[in-house]
Amino acid sequence: MAATAAARGAASRSPLLLHHHHRLPQVPSGGGGSLRVGALGAGRDRRRRVRGGVRVFARYSSQAQDFSSRLQDRAGELPKLVEDLLQTSISTGPRGVFRMGQGIQVLLGVGGEWLNDFSKTANTSEGIPAQMRLGLLSPLYLRRLFERMGATYIKLGQFIASAPTFFPAEYVEEFQNCFDRAPPVPYSEIESILREELQRPLDSVYEYIDPVPIASASIAQVHGARLKSSQKDVVIKVLKPGIEDTLVADLNFIYLVARVLEFLSPELERTSLVAIIKDIKESMLEEVDFRKEAVNMEAFQRYIEAMGFDKQAKSPFVYQHCSTKRVLTMERLYGVPLTDLDSIRSLVPDPELTLVTALNVWFGSLISCESFHADVHAGNLWLLRDGRVGFIDFGIVGRISSRTWAAMEIFLASFATEDYNAMASALSEMGATGNDIDVDSFAKDLQKIFSSLQELDTEIIVAAARSSDATAVSANVVVDERQMNALFLDLVRVSESYGLKFPREFALLMKQLLYFDRYTRLLAPSMNMLRDERINITSSKQTRE
Repeated sequence: MAATAAARGAASRSPLLLHHHHRLPQVPSGGGGSLRVGALGAGRDRRRRVRGGVRVFARYSSQAQDFSSRLQDRAGELPKLVEDLLQTSISTGPRGVFRMGQGIQVLLGVGGEWLNDFSKTANTSEGIPAQMRLGLLSPLYLRRLFERMGATYIKLGQFIASAPTFFPAEYVEEFQNCFDRAPPVPYSEIESILREELQRPLDSVYEYIDPVPIASASIAQVHGARLKSSQKDVVIKVLKPGIEDTLVADLNFIYLVARVLEFLSPELERTSLVAIIKDIKESMLEEVDFRKEAVNMEAFQRYIEAMGFDKQAKSPFVYQHCSTKRVLTMERLYGVPLTDLDSIRSLVPDPELTLVTALNVWFGSLISCESFHADVHAGNLWLLRDGRVGFIDFGIVGRISSRTWAAMEIFLASFATEDYNAMASALSEMGATGNDIDVDSFAKDLQKIFSSLQELDTEIIVAAARSSDATAVSANVVVDERQMNALFLDLVRVSESYGLKFPREFALLMKQLLYFDRYTRLLAPSMNMLRDERINITSSKQTRE
């Protein structure tokens, strides 16, 4: 936009575009006058076309000059850019060339689908649908492209879906459909990885390993097993072959593109594009290092024991002697998701107390644990057979700063009492950008958003919970998640209209609160989870930066 404004300014000052007063030719009376008038009109048209052409030429000439001058201004940064590109390319190695070939194939495939769909709609009376006008950059086709490019781009798509403070709403909504599903790797390859990682015969570690996986995603595959020494049931999470190399190659490519774009267009620096890509890269590479997940899991269990919750909650025990960077062996927990109301009633007399326990353990982790569980959907929050609440899968965790937590406490209290003015003030403090906020107007908009919580559909979850079909449960959990994300997107849209920008940790917190809101409507419909005296949301937070 700056380049366009500069071009317009230069164009308006260009001597080529100044208006000159031409003396009009005399039109004699009598015959043939009409022909001469017509000739005069044609002359005017020609002059208009010339002037229009001159304007276009001047505009693009000015833009080119402006672009060239900006490159000259940044010439001093060129050696650093070249060094960065070379180092990143070297660290990527030949895998980068192979991935580029795969990318071209996928691009051609999805591009062919777009052309086929485009040809069907181009000649219809409705015209070209909005989702097709951006070509492969439109949300639908970009999501398809990401899914077919595999692990890295699926994870990137899920990051987009979970970060409405960073990305446009239409992309966040579309990427809710970015499913992490992948065909299982043959057990022979999993067995080979286990031998390589554990460096000893598998029958000396495990009594048996079920060759049929429990689950298979883009990055990892999970198998049931039993330890030889203790006869304990375990699950083994194994990183799929070649995934780490693929992640490094893909993320390096994305980083290189971001670096070049920022160099060519300094305006992008204000969006912190490279910084965001670095954060995504660090987060994804942590996710494929199972030692980090093991640390998160053990820290959460230590917190449970330190707070005296060990008779009420549990996370899986990690077996370090058979866990590595690419293999995570952990205790197998047996239970049911918090959405399976009938099964919960068969295990405990009062489902409401189960929810109170889950809330107290999770809220306490915001205050007293190194990190909090940032993905408490129904697949990761269970009621175990012994009546305890099980927190599963610590691949995604969050850490909250003292400043955000201070504002969050006020937000939660105001949410519970429906004090929207206090809520608006808290959100303004959390997302402050130096702009003056009309708190009263903001409060009225927030009231409209949160009143829609009452309209969210709880029956979808109940129907899924009563089904014995695991696929049906999964599908309905996704539908419920879409509802929650739509509400959060409304909150982000309204907040951004007042100039607010929230930290990502706020998005993670809000998403978990909306999950708990769904569980409350199912297990304890008469309970206000933020005002109930049994639920402890305190300000005794340890100072952490």
